[in-house]
Amino acid sequence: MSASSDAAGRRAASSDAAGGRAAAALRRYWRANIRIMAVLLGLWALAGLGAGILFADSLNAYRISGTGFPLGFWFAHQGSIMVFVLLILAYCLYMNRLDNRHRRELETTMQEG
Repeated sequence: MSASSDAAGRRAASSDAAGGRAAAALRRYWRANIRIMAVLLGLWALAGLGAGILFADSLNAYRISGTGFPLGFWFAHQGSIMVFVLLILAYCLYMNRLDNRHRRELETTMQEG
């Protein structure tokens, strides 16, 4: 076997290993993305459905100072929307952090491979 075919074989094996590491990094990325979405959707359901509907009667025992509105009523009409907007902000911040970490991981994988 010639030296050039040995070098080509090593490059192919190296690129296969780098491709495998990149695929594993991509699986970790999507697993983390789905975990973030599940937690944030759970919080949204807790705020929208829980505080606005399921626990509204017990929350109505408290009033928002200065307005006189019961807390359960406020969550059903305004609070769940505000929580949703804050969760969108949190999702953007978490995904920016996850994207940066994934990009650095891919860059180091490609440099090693």
